[in-house]
Amino acid sequence: MDAPDVKPGTWYRLEARYKSQGFTHEPSQLFARLDWRGKDGRRTGQPEYGYQLKAEGAHTRLTIEAPSPEGAVSVQIQLWIWKAPTGKVSWDQVKLETIGEPAARLVKVASIRLRPKGEDPVAKFIELTRKSVPAGTDIILLPEGITVVGTGKQIFDVAEPIPGPTTERLGALAREKKAWIVAGIYEREGHLVYNTAVLVDRAGKYVGKYRKVYIPREEMEGGITPGDSYPAFQTDFGTVGMMICYDVFFTDPARGLATNGAELILMPIWGGKETLGRARAEENHVFMATSGYDYPAMIYDPVGETLARTEVNGTVALTTIDLAKRYDERWLGNMRARFFRELRTDVDPDTRTK
Repeated sequence: MDAPDVKPGTWYRLEARYKSQGFTHEPSQLFARLDWRGKDGRRTGQPEYGYQLKAEGAHTRLTIEAPSPEGAVSVQIQLWIWKAPTGKVSWDQVKLETIGEPAARLVKVASIRLRPKGEDPVAKFIELTRKSVPAGTDIILLPEGITVVGTGKQIFDVAEPIPGPTTERLGALAREKKAWIVAGIYEREGHLVYNTAVLVDRAGKYVGKYRKVYIPREEMEGGITPGDSYPAFQTDFGTVGMMICYDVFFTDPARGLATNGAELILMPIWGGKETLGRARAEENHVFMATSGYDYPAMIYDPVGETLARTEVNGTVALTTIDLAKRYDERWLGNMRARFFRELRTDVDPDTRTK
């Protein structure tokens, strides 16, 4: 399907609705894209893939928003079925229209660098946040295990319900700063203990939690139970996800969060390799913030560049990110869009002879 009269640099929105059946891995077998064409009818720029999907009863609505590249005079609206011999799809409500350039979605992110000592480390985190995080900050990240660090206590000594006493204290701080807060605490549920990151909103309300999936042997031997999901959470500025420390050594936590819609991943961490944090941001095309003790407080952008960083105890890494900013690569195009269309989660990683 061709759409003529495209103007270079103008933003366009494609909306289409479909009903499908018979696909074994729909994300990579069924997709739409805008393929820009120049005066000679050949491709110009890079195609734009659709990855924004919304369920509407038995249908799915797909949206693509993108600027036309230099030299574009038309665009092919391509609706693909690929490597799916049993797949069937019916499309309707296919519409391409011009739109204004999307507004920036600016988010001020603060990551705390502090290794307190003493009986009440949470009080030290609250004190530094009050003193050093400026007004207007949207989200504040604290490290892993903020209830145990520097106390000499054991994890089981400080484990508590969630929501519980520490989320109440963080909630009061969130209300005071009018900011979202993420922090790592140890959670007790019945006889089980989890290494958990919590999310609190600007009004001080506990919103949700992430339980660390990858448990190193030291925590396993200490009785920590692993989590089993990668939840993403809606905020008033975008979609966020959380991961914790040892998760960064493995690809699937960040990938799972990105696949579930996270635009910004917040990672409380004790220590680890900076190169892995950068890799998780770049390979999943998301912003990532980290707060640790033997790991810097830092914020990466979706191409792995460091936007803010500090290793000085008692300081804050602070920057403003734009969740609407496109990070196009010259030969590959908008990789965040391509990533979700080309990611193969259907291939069994066990390639041993069976």
